[in-house]
Amino acid sequence: MDTKIVIIDENNINQNIINQAGTVIKQGGLVAFPTETVYGLGANALDKIAVEKIFKAKGRPQDNPLIVHVADLNIESLVKEIPFIAKKIMKKYWPGPITLIFDKSDLIPSTTSAGLDTVGIRMPSNIVARKLIEAAGTPIAAPSANISGRPSPTDVESCIEDLSGKIEYILGGDKSTVGLESTIVDCTCTPLCILRPGAITIEMLREIDEHIYIDKNIMSNPKNDFKPKAPGMKYRHYAPKSPVKIICGNLEKTVAKINEIVQTNMGNKKIGIIATDETKNKYPYGTVISLGSRNKPNDVARNLFEVLRSFDDVDVDLILSEAFEEKGIGVAIMNRLKKSAGFDIIKV
Repeated sequence: MDTKIVIIDENNINQNIINQAGTVIKQGGLVAFPTETVYGLGANALDKIAVEKIFKAKGRPQDNPLIVHVADLNIESLVKEIPFIAKKIMKKYWPGPITLIFDKSDLIPSTTSAGLDTVGIRMPSNIVARKLIEAAGTPIAAPSANISGRPSPTDVESCIEDLSGKIEYILGGDKSTVGLESTIVDCTCTPLCILRPGAITIEMLREIDEHIYIDKNIMSNPKNDFKPKAPGMKYRHYAPKSPVKIICGNLEKTVAKINEIVQTNMGNKKIGIIATDETKNKYPYGTVISLGSRNKPNDVARNLFEVLRSFDDVDVDLILSEAFEEKGIGVAIMNRLKKSAGFDIIKV
């Protein structure tokens, strides 16, 4: 398949380009497009056959539900009801990096929801994404625009690497500003439950619902018979080609343990190290890449997937990563790191 690749200026949007991409969606094709979280791979969310193409292009498991992206707050036709607490979240955080789970209406095909009676819906803040949805004239189902299991793409180059020749259209824009997929909140239960952490943190959401909690399956390795209610809950995700191991504990001990592992393997393994600005100069050996400063966790989150992907370009045999405090957006950072490592963690 020939993939059309077009780059758009997000500060000076060419509506003709948006309309071209919207027509591809209308005709049942696939379009990769920018959002503030990560790049998405979109199809008409109401077209069962089009949605099936997403699973094929990504190599995505059929029981992994998709998120439906909308351009405005008018979602009544897509869901059975909108609980009052969900309306409060929508008012405060839409458009933005948060997905809400509702009981779905019959308009949403079971392929989109992976056979569930619920559906995740989000209104992205990225202007290109919303204009594309408007041009398509339909809600757009869109997981991340990458081969399933790989680190999610935060720039158009990564989309091209993974999907060129597999989809009809790649609409490139700016680099994603958040860099991690949206927070997912289940609004079908009381109290609300976070099914995937993200930039909208539990601390922020507790201003709306003080009883909201995080699903226990998020930060641990779920059992094989676990049925995911939201993307990213069950399968190994965000993984570069080389195995990842997390070193978790006191930072000084972490640095010492990483250096010990590197020196033990010198001569037979090329090792990559995911460090921070505070520690990057403490590793005399190995291929060291910094995520940024620990004092700027949003920068760490924004850089995480790009750094994970970058190790594929330097051909390492093993990646050792420092861990991060699990509070604020650190919960989301560690959720993605643990998934990328298949929960292979050394505590020090």
